[in-house]
Amino acid sequence: MTSRISVALERLFAKHRIVFWYDEKQELRDDFESLALDNIEKLEITNNEFSLKYKVLREFPKQQFLLYKEAKQPEPLQNWLLDVELAHTFFRTDQVAIWLAEMELPNEFTELVELHSAFFGSQANTQKEKSDAEQRKQALKPLLSTDDTLSQVRFKMLAVAAGATQQGDARLDVVLELLFRDLSKGRNSTYQLIEQCKLESFLWQQVANHYGYESDTPSMKDFVFELFKYCYVAELDSGLHGVSADDDSIKSQHLNNNALVFFKRWKDSRLYQSDFETLSAQCETVLNIEADLQNRDLQEILALDYFKVIDQKVIHELVISVAKRTLSQGEVALCCRQRRQGHWYSEFEHLYDAVDVASQFFALLENVQLDMASATEAVQRYTQHWFKLDQLYRKYVYALKVSSQNTLLSTLTEQIENLYINKYLQPLSNSWQQHVDDMDSWQVSDVVPQNKFFSRWVQPYLTKKHKICVIISDAFRYEAGEEMVSRIRQEDRYHAELSHALSSMPSYTQLGMASLLPQDKDMPLQLADNNTATIFMGEQSTQGTDNRDKILKTILGERAGAVQAKSLLEMTQVQSRELLKAHDVLYIYHNRIDHVGDKMQSEGEAFEATEKTFADLLKIIKKLANANANNLLITADHGFIYQNSTLEESDFLSKDVTGEILYNDRRFVLGKGLSCSNALKRFTAKQLGLAGDVEAVIPKGIQRLRLSGSGSRFVHGGASLQEVIVPVIKIKKKRTSDTRMVEVDILRGSSSVITSGQLSVTLYQIEAVTDKTQPRSLRAGMYSETGKLISDRHNVVFDFSAENPRERELKLRFLLNHDADAANNQEVILKLEEAVAGTNLFSEYKTLRYTIRRSFTTDFDF
Repeated sequence: MTSRISVALERLFAKHRIVFWYDEKQELRDDFESLALDNIEKLEITNNEFSLKYKVLREFPKQQFLLYKEAKQPEPLQNWLLDVELAHTFFRTDQVAIWLAEMELPNEFTELVELHSAFFGSQANTQKEKSDAEQRKQALKPLLSTDDTLSQVRFKMLAVAAGATQQGDARLDVVLELLFRDLSKGRNSTYQLIEQCKLESFLWQQVANHYGYESDTPSMKDFVFELFKYCYVAELDSGLHGVSADDDSIKSQHLNNNALVFFKRWKDSRLYQSDFETLSAQCETVLNIEADLQNRDLQEILALDYFKVIDQKVIHELVISVAKRTLSQGEVALCCRQRRQGHWYSEFEHLYDAVDVASQFFALLENVQLDMASATEAVQRYTQHWFKLDQLYRKYVYALKVSSQNTLLSTLTEQIENLYINKYLQPLSNSWQQHVDDMDSWQVSDVVPQNKFFSRWVQPYLTKKHKICVIISDAFRYEAGEEMVSRIRQEDRYHAELSHALSSMPSYTQLGMASLLPQDKDMPLQLADNNTATIFMGEQSTQGTDNRDKILKTILGERAGAVQAKSLLEMTQVQSRELLKAHDVLYIYHNRIDHVGDKMQSEGEAFEATEKTFADLLKIIKKLANANANNLLITADHGFIYQNSTLEESDFLSKDVTGEILYNDRRFVLGKGLSCSNALKRFTAKQLGLAGDVEAVIPKGIQRLRLSGSGSRFVHGGASLQEVIVPVIKIKKKRTSDTRMVEVDILRGSSSVITSGQLSVTLYQIEAVTDKTQPRSLRAGMYSETGKLISDRHNVVFDFSAENPRERELKLRFLLNHDADAANNQEVILKLEEAVAGTNLFSEYKTLRYTIRRSFTTDFDF
């Protein structure tokens, strides 16, 4: 006890010359007598008040004194030393006094500590309760400051009780967020502690002062409901529809801008994301938001993201609008883009993609002209324009499957399936088939045939003594190749160019892979005279990576080779560098799309496999680049046609082929001496550019041949443009960076003065986004000169690709919070900040200064 008394007295003497000590219970004389305090004289009050007073004030005016009385403090009228006491201080030895001493709080805080004694452990009985109280005291002390007011100390106690123990966390919004967390998890322990410490009245007083919430029976649950309701209604032109004004459970309180700013901050916090979502779901049910949304139109709710059901409503309206064509493609794109900033977007991303892509598909198909004067023109128009419909169809089906919302999207899906098959795929194939029917041999003028791939694209690198890597992805269609080029270009220091080639016929893996190898006139390609459909180069089979590796080495020498993509990706950096060092030309074989699509059980996953292939190919490209490969090519053995819906009986042809049939597939037949009906097209080996006498028959258009145990939606082998036009992508790794982010400006309005509780600002993306000019993500908010955030904050992405400058403008509205009042008649700063890669920090991008000049009348609501 003596040591604690010594410490407490030393703190008091650090601020005062004279300290009075009244030992009311007459139990601390031994402690007084044993005390040894440097430079402090101990005196006892024993009816000697006048002599003591003369000594401490007149004789020794600079000496420090401890004046001890073994009795209680006298009443003021009987206290002859009262004036001395009032000028200095006294030392108390009760529990409150000890707490004050521990916290280094002056006696003015006695009543506060007595009122909230439970905070310091007055009700602590168990060891855990005592430990918790000790932790609270230890957490409070670093937060305290010598110039704290009673209210400030009380607020810091509240923050500690709520668990906001860090200096920067002692804020009302953090306290509420922690209480919301308890509420979301069905707990009440934190609020019970606040009640136990008698801090709840202070808490609700602060909530009323800051956010305008007042209630005769306040509760955290009621406040949360009022907060959700107010923020929802505040963004709308009218109150909640279908809600009785007499229903006390839903009467709207008038909160304020601070409440809206706090709500948005909490909503967008990653730390409290799950709490927000849980409470949002509860409030959505209680407030019957779904019923209210029945009476809202799309534009009215487009900016709201407080409840998950809002996204469901928006998507529902977009689906209807796209299906009925009541919104233009540009309007749909803008709606989907605006929703990207919403809280629930990631959960509904694929649905927004589906309606956006569907709208693009309808708009493009509406204007497409499928006429072609020649086979050459057909290929040109397909590679320039028509492929986009295949691409959009793939993207829609992918979004449909990943979202698993077949019922919601059923109308769109039915329309797209019908239009894709009957208005695009079938008429395109029929028109193209007329040119195929006129062919005496399988070739198209001005289109490089697949068997010229090596001489056209690979040999030039070797001639210049440059190394070259060739990535061959099975069934990687032209439309996917076009998207792949864009993805590669978005990577820093990578350049990609897209060309195309005409695949060999029939368009199946064995022939396509063989055609991509270097051709030797002494080793012509020919179909096997058996039922395997294998392709031979001379006497050497071309089936499998090992055989192709042998052929490359036979024709080009030991510095040519082949490897599976899977094996390459499993290599260490040292191994991959050694592999490239040993080869001047390296063929890398990748197989995901065909592997999935060619199986009846998984053919419906072909477009998911295409999406994964994009990621695979980027990994392979970067793996090769890290192994010092600078020149790469990507191509495919063939494409495919796919329809997501079940085929009709009319989509199949009877196998009306006679002769010696060697091999059957869904889109071709191989054999000798074949003849067929007019529904099929026959090619001799010579017409196909092959040696031998094995012929091929393919169905015209997009029809299939029946094949037991085989799928029918994913097929290849025929002559459709989707099957026979394959991409050829040239990739070059650059030495210097060639990507940059778009620039953004703040457009100042007619005035730089803020006269109300909000500010509207227009941000302008200076240029359109391209492959190399990439989107920029920014955080925007209003700040005081001291760096305090005085508004809500917006996280925005500038990724506009429109050429029209007006379509690259973004309007934001900033709501000023309670802290903005202190900046009245001062300059404030609109800051645009961007994240520092790999950190949680932000760097300043651009700023614009404003002056707040708000009249006192702006605080009135009438």
